[in-house]
Amino acid sequence: MGPPSSPSLLLDLLELHKLEMKDNNITLGDDQFHRQLDDGNMGNSLIIIESPLIRDGVMTYTNFYNLDACSLDLSLPAGAKALSKNFKKLLHGGSLNYNHNPHTISKSPITLQNPMARKALPILKHLLQSAENPLPRLHARSVTYMPRPGDGAPRPVTLIPGDGIGPLVTGAVEQVMEAMHAPVYFERYDVHGDMKQIPPVVLDSIKKNKVCIKGGLMTPVGGGVSSLNVQLRKELDLYASLVNCFNLPGLPTRHENVDIVVIRENTEGEYAGLEHEVVPGVVESLKVITKFCSERIAKYAFEYAYLNNRKKVTAVHKANIMKLADGLFLESCREVATKYPGIKYNEIIVDNCCMQLVSKPEQFDVMVTPNLYGNLVANTAAGIAGGTGVMPGGNVGADTAVFEQGASAGNVGHMKLVEQKKANPVALLLSSAMMLRHLQFPSFADRLETAVKRVISEGKYRTKDLGGESTTQEVVDAVIAALD
Repeated sequence: MGPPSSPSLLLDLLELHKLEMKDNNITLGDDQFHRQLDDGNMGNSLIIIESPLIRDGVMTYTNFYNLDACSLDLSLPAGAKALSKNFKKLLHGGSLNYNHNPHTISKSPITLQNPMARKALPILKHLLQSAENPLPRLHARSVTYMPRPGDGAPRPVTLIPGDGIGPLVTGAVEQVMEAMHAPVYFERYDVHGDMKQIPPVVLDSIKKNKVCIKGGLMTPVGGGVSSLNVQLRKELDLYASLVNCFNLPGLPTRHENVDIVVIRENTEGEYAGLEHEVVPGVVESLKVITKFCSERIAKYAFEYAYLNNRKKVTAVHKANIMKLADGLFLESCREVATKYPGIKYNEIIVDNCCMQLVSKPEQFDVMVTPNLYGNLVANTAAGIAGGTGVMPGGNVGADTAVFEQGASAGNVGHMKLVEQKKANPVALLLSSAMMLRHLQFPSFADRLETAVKRVISEGKYRTKDLGGESTTQEVVDAVIAALD
């Protein structure tokens, strides 16, 4: 006997702890679905659930048909055998057909002997809850980090206030770290964008401490002055730039569900600054791409995705035009992708990527790019997710890490913000939370991130770029007050 023609109910199998029954209604999270048990209209035949569900890459189907001779098909991931055993036990010997193929569902009905119509919902609830929660829930404050002896000792961090608004936002980080008694202390060094090079004493400090947090450094436009930001990355071999672009709760944006990580190669490509004037009026700029650096950044992107439970890595390129240089980058990404079969890999041309970012950003997860493209992509992603003032980031090498505002710090030299003391400290505060996690202080990182998000969500204290009028200090005070 086929299923009744009445409409079906949807049930999210991965949120079963939220399932409640009351007066023959199913309540799931914020959505409520109603099905009256109508013995007159439908007799004892009642379709309870038919759910094609996609979550975390797995498609799950659940069908209940004809309660006099109930047919049940399930297509589930690895836990299906346990479900089968539970269901047989609950239905006194009834059988269950399940299918491990996530994209197909068996059409052969399996007969379950004499199930009662009014027991179907409680049986289903009991079955799926027992599979969802086979062990008792642990208290939320379980062990989150097992330290090694001495791990709690305060760690030195090199601090570079930088130019413009830099001293304001790095000062905010210092205040919050002190208020939360974070196990770090700062070694401060003054570095400015108009210097010809990074002072050796600063490089020595970063190499010794292995961690640095910095404000923005202004880079003069033209004139042959090398960027100190680029110098720092090359001197310390900070080959991976990471920018996390995501929606902050309570902050209105054009797109929801944005959570993109842009991982950019930092040491070669156009940003290497290999250019010269061949003859007066003719300048030659070199783009150098190597297999070593391309493989290295691809491995970092896939390792990041694997360790952070990300599902997809997208390589951004222009290999349709730069067939050798970007072709080598793509070839390296493809080779690395074969070693991570559990992570989906795809490729996109950089100009199409920018269009897709502003139209459908939720399709992206982790993005890996050569140097120049990464700068463009990260700033575009930051713009759609709340602006550069709230996006954290860092630059990572084998031995050292430098944390700073994630996307382009175009407001570094905004002297009006400096005079009014209204620079947005959120990006650098979130970057300092990344730093704490890098230093293996996860509970401090969680506390700081939670406090910042709480302040943004409440909306009372926001700087002008976020629609408010608060000063930097007012935001800092609010974050400190919100610390648990």
